[in-house]
Amino acid sequence: MEEEIKKLIKIWLSITASLCYCYFIPSRIPKGKYRLLSLLPILSLFTILPLHLTCVFPIAAITGITWLANLKLLLFSFDLGPLSSNPPKSLPFFITFACLPTRITNQNHESQIPTKPRNLALSLAIEIVILSLLMGVLHDYRERLIQHGIVLVLLYCVVVFLLVDILFAFSNVGVLLGREIEPPSDEPYLATSLQDFWGRRWNLTVTNIMRHTVYKPVWAGTVGVLGRQWAQLLGVLSTFLISGLMHELLLFYVMHVSPTWEITGFFVLHGVGVAAEKGVERALPGRWQLHWAVSRPLTVGFVVATSFWLFFPPLMRNNVDARAIYEFKMFMDFMKMKRTHKLMS
Repeated sequence: MEEEIKKLIKIWLSITASLCYCYFIPSRIPKGKYRLLSLLPILSLFTILPLHLTCVFPIAAITGITWLANLKLLLFSFDLGPLSSNPPKSLPFFITFACLPTRITNQNHESQIPTKPRNLALSLAIEIVILSLLMGVLHDYRERLIQHGIVLVLLYCVVVFLLVDILFAFSNVGVLLGREIEPPSDEPYLATSLQDFWGRRWNLTVTNIMRHTVYKPVWAGTVGVLGRQWAQLLGVLSTFLISGLMHELLLFYVMHVSPTWEITGFFVLHGVGVAAEKGVERALPGRWQLHWAVSRPLTVGFVVATSFWLFFPPLMRNNVDARAIYEFKMFMDFMKMKRTHKLMS
């Protein structure tokens, strides 16, 4: 663990130095292709940085940081996104918010009032306790639960939700700098449709930035040729395809194995589902709306079923889940040891 921590420190120093370069050099270059060219070395570096790590959680954390930074730097190339403003933001702001989950909307208003999650400390404490208990159960009983696959996948869905919520909640320290932080999620288990789940409830930071870096450019580039409806469809499918490929790359960072494209298939399938919902809404405006008592179980059931079919199998086949559970247990034991040592001294 100590060796991995040393690697993390080196990687973080590399990220900080790279973002300093982005702040002082490309920001002086006019927006457009030339600024993008000046950023390409950094985009490439951020893409390979996770390869230097070996543990699942550090890889996932650094991948999330570098993905966010790359997407925001792409927007920055064209004077868009949270890193662009007039007058320019300070260097600490630039570095911090290149990596943290910030809102893109109203990005040019410097006087935004930060939105603080309600009962953040209590919610976070409860989620950490639940996550610790679940990881303990998975560590002790995973082999038995494998025989009951759907139960194991349900537990994994809860664990993924808690992990994303906890990790992004910790980044809400950014509100101390006086900026609005994107909440990590909004009760995705209450989603009444796939559009509701992906667009308004799950992992809102990634949803928001993908909307600006993939969906809108695809829509704007094709609407004149395909028309509004087909351009919208292509934008949705492109967004889910890119998201699938990014998750496929994350698995490669962890396992260094050739992709099986199951995870990409998971996201493409959900993109098709979102597109189908939009098509039904256009075909039957105001006449097709299921009661929430039906739509919520259907939506959550579809997410869980497709996760069981496509998302989790490659992770389980390559023992990524087992490694993550083991690492979490080792981390908790390490923290307990440190706490005990501190109390004794």
